[in-house]
Amino acid sequence: MTTQTKDDGSAWPNSNPGYRPDAEIETGRRVRIAFVEDDDDFREAASGELGDYGFDVAAFRDGTGLVEFLETAGDIEIVVLDWSLPRVSGIDLMPKLQRAGINLPVVFLTGHSEPNYEQLALDRGAIDFVDKSRGVPILARRLRLIADRADNPMSADGEGNFHCGRLLLKPSVSRAFWDETDLNLTVTEFKIVHTLAANIGSYVSYRAVYDCMHYVGFIAGSGENGYRTNVRSCIKRIRNKFRAIDPEFGEIQNYQSFGYRWGKD
Repeated sequence: MTTQTKDDGSAWPNSNPGYRPDAEIETGRRVRIAFVEDDDDFREAASGELGDYGFDVAAFRDGTGLVEFLETAGDIEIVVLDWSLPRVSGIDLMPKLQRAGINLPVVFLTGHSEPNYEQLALDRGAIDFVDKSRGVPILARRLRLIADRADNPMSADGEGNFHCGRLLLKPSVSRAFWDETDLNLTVTEFKIVHTLAANIGSYVSYRAVYDCMHYVGFIAGSGENGYRTNVRSCIKRIRNKFRAIDPEFGEIQNYQSFGYRWGKD
């Protein structure tokens, strides 16, 4: 696939919406993403492959070009950042985007696969972290999940109740129903389910789950990460209540050492 280079150094792939690299790829609607990568060859190759998977890519060599572009472009849906960038690293670019009022989902695509890098990225507000060695197909799958979540948010009815597939939430009374059967959740358990369902398709960190149980910054449990034990116990009780109604229930998935998400693969 060829790319067209613009004056600001960004590149737009000449995407063909009908192109299918193989029979198993379901692209859905085309999704507009901004991609920052300083390796020219990798940036061009990855942009072209993402185009084949149903993404329109605005590609940039550094954060300066990205910020200038996003200040005027209103149709970008997701930002994909490399960690090691010229002048300003990807992780330091995130607060710069926030100060500029750019509040788009950020995904890191990097060769720094160590857990401390991943944890820092997620703590700074990134919603996903993908090792480059996983390949573009995995990145495309993750980006599609994020886009689908934005397309299909938890919907509210006229009475203020929220519907998420087979799940019905009634915030006014803190009640949750699965297939119209009351789960008899406690208020804390309801808060957890509501938080996970509101972020369907994306992982919510242990810390964020714990904060919704109490308040931001609340500390309990032994050790620096003692709160995780409390979160795991609550999730276990919640799963058991769902499975008492539906033995095949599997909507709450765990990402080891990070947190949980609502939604099956």
